[in-house]
Amino acid sequence: MELIAKATALVGGTVARLRRMGTPAHQALGPRPQIPDAKAQGIMTLKMPVARGWKDGHVPTCAAGLRVNAFASGLDHPRWIEVLPNGDVLVAESKEQPGPPKTLMDHAAQATMRRAKAIGVSANRVSLLRDADGDGVAEIREAFVENQNQPFGMALIGNRFYLGNTDGIVAFDYAAGATSLAGPGQKLVSFKPHGHWTRSLIVSPDGTRIYAGVGSLSNIGDQGMEAEEGRAAIWELDVATGKARIFASGLRNAVGMAWEPTTGTLWTVVNERDGLGDETPPDYLTSVQEGGFYGWPYSYWGSTVDDRVPQDKALVARAITPDYALGGHTASLGLCWMPAGTLPGFGEGMVIGQHGSWNRAKLSGYKLIFVPFANGAPSGPPRDILTGFLSGDEKVAYGRPVGVAIGPDRKSLLMADDVGDVIWRVTGA
Repeated sequence: MELIAKATALVGGTVARLRRMGTPAHQALGPRPQIPDAKAQGIMTLKMPVARGWKDGHVPTCAAGLRVNAFASGLDHPRWIEVLPNGDVLVAESKEQPGPPKTLMDHAAQATMRRAKAIGVSANRVSLLRDADGDGVAEIREAFVENQNQPFGMALIGNRFYLGNTDGIVAFDYAAGATSLAGPGQKLVSFKPHGHWTRSLIVSPDGTRIYAGVGSLSNIGDQGMEAEEGRAAIWELDVATGKARIFASGLRNAVGMAWEPTTGTLWTVVNERDGLGDETPPDYLTSVQEGGFYGWPYSYWGSTVDDRVPQDKALVARAITPDYALGGHTASLGLCWMPAGTLPGFGEGMVIGQHGSWNRAKLSGYKLIFVPFANGAPSGPPRDILTGFLSGDEKVAYGRPVGVAIGPDRKSLLMADDVGDVIWRVTGA
């Protein structure tokens, strides 16, 4: 306990010092962000609010013309959402399970993350929520599948349900309307666990392939690149043959994925590296090219070299510049395509759940945003959909946005809140 107290005090002093230095006058946003020069942190900034949750009718703040209600509450760290064709809503309840701390920083980080409800015992469950009477509140809740290994991404193709556990993709037989799955499932692909543990899934429009986001083990290849083999990538699984391959790489932690319908292009949101400043480099939203390399760990935002990393000049030369910056350390996790007409006052574009990260002196994220699209590409600045997840003094988190999905009625948004233990439903007022 004394070691933890010393480490926490050390980190707290770093945060206070950075506050005195001031905060950036801008946020690195959009297709041509102004990214400050990197300033390596001797001791990384570690700042997280205490998790409080929502009490006494307190709810997130909506954009004008919208309203929000709890579609389901009392969940256990809900992270990801999948809406089935019959309108059932699946939610993955899981949490990071840390290994033994090895350094002073590990002790401080784990103590901080526990206060923020970011790590601990994982429910390892997918729950099914059903709003049978259509009033916008799920009155039926069932354990859809249990005893998994940090489940996250979900996908349905015909009568087969696919689940992204941290150690691989598992398939189960599924019958329409079923409220639970039987059997242990069939392991199709194995992934290395630990590090960035989430495994998001998305099905190709023709239903023949599944894409999976597999994050890096470390911040910048700290344990060597052999330990990162098969990671920091989006994988592609051929459903018919069972063969899997890396589709795109150099993506430090690609989480949410969505298809842009005009061009049929896959898009993702990526959490960038830590330790270089509040806005450096920014997390980003980008289209994903087959065989594309996006820089990690050697460079960021294209060919900007990270000189903390032993270099590979050939890879840096072919690093793709992302399409759209989302600000530094916003921890943009959730992503879905929102067609025009879903919410009043919003056109077509991408909806992003910004969880908020710890490596900032001035916190960012902690909101649900919308990025407008036109002709298959971002077409303007982001707009807030839900805010109010963070107290004004940044000491308390009422909630943290994660996965997002279009609601079963196609006129609402659903968003997982893993601190509030709620699935929020956003509709027109």
